[in-house]
Amino acid sequence: MTDATPTPATEAGSTPDAPDYDAITRDIADVPAVEVITTVAVHLLSAAAVNLGLDKPDSEHKDLDEARKLITALAGLVTASATEISSFHAAPLRDGLKSLQLAFREASIVPDEPGQGPGEKFTGPVFG
Repeated sequence: MTDATPTPATEAGSTPDAPDYDAITRDIADVPAVEVITTVAVHLLSAAAVNLGLDKPDSEHKDLDEARKLITALAGLVTASATEISSFHAAPLRDGLKSLQLAFREASIVPDEPGQGPGEKFTGPVFG
């Protein structure tokens, strides 16, 4: 005979095989905003670098259209959150963003006009 007493997991509406969404939500709520923002920014930085072909020579993942989108999203995030996450966290993100913008300009066959490159509507023109 099985024990019919509900467990905390089944009381919360999850099964032993399903995640406990209440616990996951609490875990997310415990993460400081600066950590969430910087984590997302690092993911955008990494994805843009791969799409620029910076991961390895003759990368098969090079896609400048995708890189442009990721760099623009990163620029918006970094620009909008810089005052919220402090210079300590924002400065390295800005440096990484600028490096990606310059790498994009170098990789592009037809360079954008100054101020028209990826993310430059948020950062202003980027020069090496």
